[in-house]
Amino acid sequence: MTVTEKAAELLRLHSDPALLVVVNVWDAITARVVADAGSTALATASHSIAATLGYPDGEQIPRDLMIDMVGRIVAAVDIPVSADLESGYGDPGDTVRRAIGIGAAGANLEDRMQPLADSAAAVAAAVAAAGSEGVPFVLNARTDAFLKAGDRDPADVLADAIERGRAFLDEGADCVFVPGRLDEPTVVSLVESFGERRLSVIHVPGSLPQARLAELGVARVSFGPFTQRAALTYLSDLAADLLAGGALPDGVRALN
Repeated sequence: MTVTEKAAELLRLHSDPALLVVVNVWDAITARVVADAGSTALATASHSIAATLGYPDGEQIPRDLMIDMVGRIVAAVDIPVSADLESGYGDPGDTVRRAIGIGAAGANLEDRMQPLADSAAAVAAAVAAAGSEGVPFVLNARTDAFLKAGDRDPADVLADAIERGRAFLDEGADCVFVPGRLDEPTVVSLVESFGERRLSVIHVPGSLPQARLAELGVARVSFGPFTQRAALTYLSDLAADLLAGGALPDGVRALN
């Protein structure tokens, strides 16, 4: 598929009644393994890509390196890839344009709880850039309201998330990503505020089951850096066992 066709398919997957489950990947081999497991779309995790290349999270990795890895992931699979573009590396419009240039079908763009006017302008710039490329790029606009809540009143945090999410949708975002451990009343409030199949969430330990998220009208669930953490936890445990004289477990497969 062309990037335009992949973007159209990714948009369809977001609006489909079935919950879109995107398992986060961080390089070409993880992309192929997850795609071969039956995925309909993939999402990158900026934290995981940065860690792979020796950088801390938070746009510490040079944009060129991040875009290069996203391009390698896109080239490794035949399904749509949504790229985690952090907050746009200082120029969200140009960053989205570059992501489209290497074949990404959509992206996350986070607000980091910057002033709402600035965050909305960043979303608008990203949407305009995709429009200028003629691609129905799927923008998953992220608000960090819950991640940066601290000890604030939960009602105020929810109000912030709703205000910011609505502003991002008004600027043309397709979906609002609200990461955090969200309980059912919070998910219900967010879906009611944004509309069905317009909310994207992250699954963390203690999150609502996927089946319930689908019933509540959530569009998409992803896993952020937790997939890499799970893989590295297994590797750490395996290494400790091997170094202590153990053996490789049965069932190891060649997946590359």
